[in-house]
Amino acid sequence: MKLYVVGIGPGELSQITPAAMAAMEESDVIAGYTVYVDLVRERFAGKEFLTTAMKQEVDRCRMAIEKVVEGKTVSMVCSGDAGVYGMAGLIYELAQQYPPIEICVIPGITAAMSGAAVLGAPLIHDFAVISLSDLLTPLDKIMTRVELAAQADFVLCFYNPASKKRADYLKQACQLILKHRSDDTPCGYVRNIGREGQEAVTLTLSELQDAQVDMFTTVFVGNSQTKLINGKLVTPRGYKNV
Repeated sequence: MKLYVVGIGPGELSQITPAAMAAMEESDVIAGYTVYVDLVRERFAGKEFLTTAMKQEVDRCRMAIEKVVEGKTVSMVCSGDAGVYGMAGLIYELAQQYPPIEICVIPGITAAMSGAAVLGAPLIHDFAVISLSDLLTPLDKIMTRVELAAQADFVLCFYNPASKKRADYLKQACQLILKHRSDDTPCGYVRNIGREGQEAVTLTLSELQDAQVDMFTTVFVGNSQTKLINGKLVTPRGYKNV
Protein backbone atom coordinates (compact mmCIF):
# COMPACT_ATOMS: atom_id res chain seq x y z
CA MET A 1 0.00 0.00 0.00
CA LYS A 2 1.58 3.27 -1.11
CA LEU A 3 0.48 6.87 -1.28
CA TYR A 4 2.53 9.18 -3.47
CA VAL A 5 2.19 12.90 -2.77
CA VAL A 6 3.25 14.31 -6.12
CA GLY A 7 4.34 17.81 -7.02
CA ILE A 8 3.53 18.36 -10.71
CA GLY A 9 5.19 21.76 -11.03
CA PRO A 10 3.39 24.41 -13.10
CA GLY A 11 1.39 21.65 -14.80
CA GLU A 12 2.97 21.54 -18.24
CA LEU A 13 4.06 17.95 -18.95
CA SER A 14 7.60 19.02 -19.90
CA GLN A 15 8.05 20.49 -16.40
CA ILE A 16 6.83 17.43 -14.50
CA THR A 17 9.79 15.42 -13.23
CA PRO A 18 10.38 11.85 -14.43
CA ALA A 19 9.90 10.65 -10.85
CA ALA A 20 6.49 12.31 -10.70
CA MET A 21 5.48 10.81 -14.04
CA ALA A 22 6.62 7.36 -12.87
CA ALA A 23 4.62 7.64 -9.64
CA MET A 24 1.45 8.55 -11.49
CA GLU A 25 2.05 5.78 -14.02
CA GLU A 26 2.39 3.26 -11.17
CA SER A 27 -0.75 4.46 -9.42
CA ASP A 28 -4.21 3.00 -9.74
CA VAL A 29 -5.80 6.27 -8.62
CA ILE A 30 -4.90 9.92 -9.15
CA ALA A 31 -6.45 12.30 -6.62
CA GLY A 32 -6.35 16.05 -6.15
CA TYR A 33 -7.94 19.45 -6.58
CA THR A 34 -9.97 19.36 -9.79
CA VAL A 35 -7.92 22.08 -11.52
CA TYR A 36 -4.65 20.20 -10.92
CA VAL A 37 -5.99 16.76 -11.83
CA ASP A 38 -7.26 18.17 -15.12
CA LEU A 39 -3.67 19.10 -16.02
CA VAL A 40 -2.70 15.40 -16.16
CA ARG A 41 -6.02 13.70 -16.83
CA GLU A 42 -5.48 13.29 -20.59
CA ARG A 43 -1.97 11.84 -20.13
CA PHE A 44 -3.26 9.22 -17.65
CA ALA A 45 -6.69 8.65 -19.14
CA GLY A 46 -6.88 5.02 -17.99
CA LYS A 47 -6.64 5.84 -14.29
CA GLU A 48 -9.34 6.27 -11.69
CA PHE A 49 -9.65 9.93 -10.65
CA LEU A 50 -10.78 11.41 -7.35
CA THR A 51 -11.28 15.17 -7.22
CA THR A 52 -12.67 17.80 -4.87
CA ALA A 53 -13.15 21.53 -5.13
CA MET A 54 -11.09 24.21 -3.38
CA LYS A 55 -11.34 24.34 0.45
CA GLN A 56 -12.01 20.58 0.63
CA GLU A 57 -8.41 19.58 1.32
CA VAL A 58 -9.17 17.37 4.31
CA ASP A 59 -11.86 15.43 2.44
CA ARG A 60 -9.53 15.05 -0.53
CA CYS A 61 -6.72 13.65 1.58
CA ARG A 62 -9.01 11.27 3.44
CA MET A 63 -10.35 9.93 0.15
CA ALA A 64 -6.82 9.26 -1.05
CA ILE A 65 -5.73 7.57 2.19
CA GLU A 66 -8.84 5.38 2.27
CA LYS A 67 -8.13 4.17 -1.28
CA VAL A 68 -4.63 3.17 -0.18
CA VAL A 69 -6.03 1.33 2.86
CA GLU A 70 -8.26 -0.57 0.41
CA GLY A 71 -5.08 -1.80 -1.28
CA LYS A 72 -4.65 0.64 -4.16
CA THR A 73 -1.63 2.75 -5.09
CA VAL A 74 -2.60 6.40 -5.16
CA SER A 75 -1.01 9.64 -6.35
CA MET A 76 -2.20 12.80 -4.63
CA VAL A 77 -1.18 15.52 -7.08
CA CYS A 78 -0.31 19.07 -6.02
CA SER A 79 0.59 22.10 -8.09
CA GLY A 80 4.22 23.10 -7.72
CA ASP A 81 5.93 21.16 -4.94
CA ALA A 82 3.93 18.83 -2.68
CA GLY A 83 5.78 20.09 0.39
CA VAL A 84 5.46 23.84 -0.33
CA TYR A 85 1.86 24.86 0.39
CA GLY A 86 0.93 21.38 -0.85
CA MET A 87 -0.76 18.35 0.67
CA ALA A 88 2.26 16.48 2.05
CA GLY A 89 1.94 17.76 5.61
CA LEU A 90 -1.82 17.18 5.81
CA ILE A 91 -1.42 13.67 4.43
CA TYR A 92 1.08 12.79 7.17
CA GLU A 93 -1.18 14.26 9.85
CA LEU A 94 -4.36 12.50 8.71
CA ALA A 95 -2.62 9.17 8.04
CA GLN A 96 -2.10 8.78 11.78
CA GLN A 97 -5.84 8.02 12.07
CA TYR A 98 -5.65 5.01 9.72
CA PRO A 99 -3.78 1.69 9.54
CA PRO A 100 -0.11 2.24 8.60
CA ILE A 101 0.53 3.04 4.95
CA GLU A 102 3.67 3.94 3.03
CA ILE A 103 3.86 7.62 2.09
CA CYS A 104 6.32 8.85 -0.52
CA VAL A 105 6.64 12.58 -1.29
CA ILE A 106 7.73 13.38 -4.85
CA PRO A 107 9.08 16.94 -5.18
CA GLY A 108 8.12 19.29 -7.99
CA ILE A 109 9.04 22.72 -9.31
CA THR A 110 7.36 25.24 -7.01
CA ALA A 111 6.08 28.60 -8.30
CA ALA A 112 8.92 30.49 -6.64
CA MET A 113 11.40 28.61 -8.83
CA SER A 114 9.44 28.54 -12.08
CA GLY A 115 8.31 32.15 -11.78
CA ALA A 116 11.83 33.32 -10.97
CA ALA A 117 13.12 31.59 -14.09
CA VAL A 118 10.62 33.50 -16.24
CA LEU A 119 11.58 36.85 -14.72
CA GLY A 120 15.35 36.26 -14.75
CA ALA A 121 17.28 35.49 -11.57
CA PRO A 122 15.68 37.29 -8.62
CA LEU A 123 16.25 34.54 -6.03
CA ILE A 124 20.02 34.17 -6.34
CA HIS A 125 20.52 35.33 -2.75
CA ASP A 126 18.50 34.86 0.47
CA PHE A 127 14.75 35.08 0.00
CA ALA A 128 11.47 34.50 1.84
CA VAL A 129 8.29 32.93 0.49
CA ILE A 130 5.04 34.15 2.05
CA SER A 131 1.44 33.34 1.19
CA LEU A 132 -0.90 36.33 1.43
CA SER A 133 -3.93 34.07 1.84
CA ASP A 134 -5.44 34.37 5.32
CA LEU A 135 -7.63 31.26 5.05
CA LEU A 136 -5.22 29.36 7.32
CA THR A 137 -3.08 32.14 8.80
CA PRO A 138 -4.30 35.33 10.54
CA LEU A 139 -3.71 38.46 8.47
CA ASP A 140 -1.82 40.25 11.25
CA LYS A 141 0.67 37.39 11.43
CA ILE A 142 1.11 37.44 7.65
CA MET A 143 1.81 41.16 7.63
CA THR A 144 4.22 40.86 10.56
CA ARG A 145 6.17 38.30 8.56
CA VAL A 146 6.13 40.56 5.51
CA GLU A 147 7.52 43.55 7.40
CA LEU A 148 10.20 41.57 9.24
CA ALA A 149 11.35 39.95 6.00
CA ALA A 150 11.45 43.37 4.34
CA GLN A 151 13.42 44.80 7.24
CA ALA A 152 15.90 41.92 6.91
CA ASP A 153 16.33 42.77 3.19
CA PHE A 154 15.14 39.41 1.93
CA VAL A 155 13.92 39.16 -1.64
CA LEU A 156 10.23 38.39 -1.21
CA CYS A 157 8.09 35.94 -3.14
CA PHE A 158 4.32 36.14 -2.58
CA TYR A 159 1.96 33.26 -3.26
CA ASN A 160 -1.83 33.84 -3.42
CA PRO A 161 -1.39 37.61 -3.61
CA ALA A 162 -5.04 38.53 -4.21
CA SER A 163 -8.58 37.27 -4.65
CA LYS A 164 -12.00 38.90 -4.82
CA LYS A 165 -12.18 38.90 -1.02
CA ARG A 166 -8.54 39.95 -0.59
CA ALA A 167 -8.25 42.63 -3.25
CA ASP A 168 -6.00 44.94 -1.21
CA TYR A 169 -3.68 42.49 0.60
CA LEU A 170 -0.83 42.99 -1.84
CA LYS A 171 -1.21 46.76 -1.51
CA GLN A 172 -1.03 46.43 2.28
CA ALA A 173 2.11 44.30 1.97
CA CYS A 174 3.75 46.77 -0.41
CA GLN A 175 3.06 49.65 1.96
CA LEU A 176 4.85 47.79 4.74
CA ILE A 177 7.79 46.97 2.49
CA LEU A 178 8.05 50.63 1.42
CA LYS A 179 8.94 51.49 5.01
CA HIS A 180 12.22 49.66 4.43
CA ARG A 181 12.84 49.89 0.65
CA SER A 182 12.86 52.56 -2.01
CA ASP A 183 9.80 53.01 -4.20
CA ASP A 184 11.83 52.17 -7.34
CA THR A 185 12.84 48.71 -6.04
CA PRO A 186 12.61 46.29 -9.02
CA CYS A 187 9.71 43.84 -8.76
CA GLY A 188 7.83 41.48 -11.04
CA TYR A 189 5.00 39.01 -11.28
CA VAL A 190 4.09 36.03 -13.42
CA ARG A 191 0.55 34.82 -14.05
CA ASN A 192 -0.26 31.25 -15.19
CA ILE A 193 3.36 30.10 -14.95
CA GLY A 194 4.12 27.42 -17.50
CA ARG A 195 0.55 27.30 -18.74
CA GLU A 196 -1.51 28.78 -21.55
CA GLY A 197 -1.82 32.53 -21.12
CA GLN A 198 1.44 32.99 -19.22
CA GLU A 199 2.09 36.68 -18.56
CA ALA A 200 5.23 38.22 -17.03
CA VAL A 201 5.56 41.83 -15.93
CA THR A 202 8.40 43.83 -14.36
CA LEU A 203 7.63 47.04 -12.48
CA THR A 204 8.67 49.09 -9.47
CA LEU A 205 7.59 48.52 -5.89
CA SER A 206 5.52 51.70 -6.05
CA GLU A 207 3.74 50.44 -9.17
CA LEU A 208 3.25 46.97 -7.68
CA GLN A 209 0.84 48.38 -5.11
CA ASP A 210 -1.86 48.78 -7.76
CA ALA A 211 -1.03 45.76 -9.93
CA GLN A 212 -3.95 43.55 -10.96
CA VAL A 213 -3.00 40.09 -9.72
CA ASP A 214 -4.91 36.96 -8.74
CA MET A 215 -4.54 33.51 -7.16
CA PHE A 216 -2.70 32.24 -10.24
CA THR A 217 -0.05 34.96 -9.95
CA THR A 218 3.29 34.77 -8.15
CA VAL A 219 4.83 38.09 -7.11
CA PHE A 220 8.52 38.91 -6.60
CA VAL A 221 9.86 41.91 -4.69
CA GLY A 222 13.57 42.61 -5.06
CA ASN A 223 15.90 43.47 -2.20
CA SER A 224 18.16 46.51 -1.95
CA GLN A 225 20.61 44.96 -4.44
CA THR A 226 18.18 43.64 -7.07
CA LYS A 227 18.43 45.30 -10.49
CA LEU A 228 17.04 45.09 -14.00
CA ILE A 229 19.40 43.74 -16.67
CA ASN A 230 17.96 43.80 -20.19
CA GLY A 231 14.48 43.65 -18.74
CA LYS A 232 15.22 40.77 -16.36
CA LEU A 233 15.21 40.83 -12.56
CA VAL A 234 18.64 39.92 -11.17
CA THR A 235 19.73 39.77 -7.53
CA PRO A 236 23.53 39.65 -7.16
CA ARG A 237 24.91 36.89 -4.97
CA GLY A 238 27.86 39.01 -3.97
CA TYR A 239 30.72 37.95 -6.22
CA LYS A 240 33.26 40.74 -5.78
CA ASN A 241 34.96 40.47 -9.16
CA VAL A 242 31.86 40.81 -11.36
